Amino acid sequence: MDIVIATLNQNKLKEFKALLEDFTATIISLRDFPQCPPLVEDGSSFYENALKKATNVARYTGKLTIADDSGLEVEALGGRPGVYSSRFSGENATDEENNARLLRELHGVPFDKRGARFRCVLVVAKPEGETAFVEGECKGIIIDEPRGHFGFGYDPLFLVPEYNKTFSEIRPEEKNRISHRARALQKLLKLLPNYL
Repeated sequence: MDIVIATLNQNKLKEFKALLEDFTATIISLRDFPQCPPLVEDGSSFYENALKKATNVARYTGKLTIADDSGLEVEALGGRPGVYSSRFSGENATDEENNARLLRELHGVPFDKRGARFRCVLVVAKPEGETAFVEGECKGIIIDEPRGHFGFGYDPLFLVPEYNKTFSEIRPEEKNRISHRARALQKLLKLLPNYL
């Protein structure tokens, strides 16, 4: 059986494949459906964006689809960048540009006020329209300069206190046990058999 991951992001797809490796399904992505209409993330919440992606792709492909919307919420910034995490510095911003803007906005904010969390909402959708969702989060602190060479996005700035390492310093297999996406997916794995 195929499960479509509603993403073109290769880093995200790699995480999903690793997290679903024990699941008996073939994991494919939007790269396998180049004619699929573009997905516009214009929702006001992670849930709205994930639901829209999952239902549209499931309907288009005729296959069970998992979509996520996730991002970084920083306390000192009132929860921003939130749903705008991937485009914090503009529509086609690079990870480096987004990280640079985050550091600019946090300039002068003391370490103890830099609490943050990565949040992930996963939606599974059948082509017929039935859906379910789960959430996961991982709490951390935003540091002053990037550290590490694993990961992507805000990972080099996101310090996980229990490890005293950033997500970019934690090996991918370890991150895939503690990340927001991993925690959401653990919950989703309990629901998936009902959708197969």
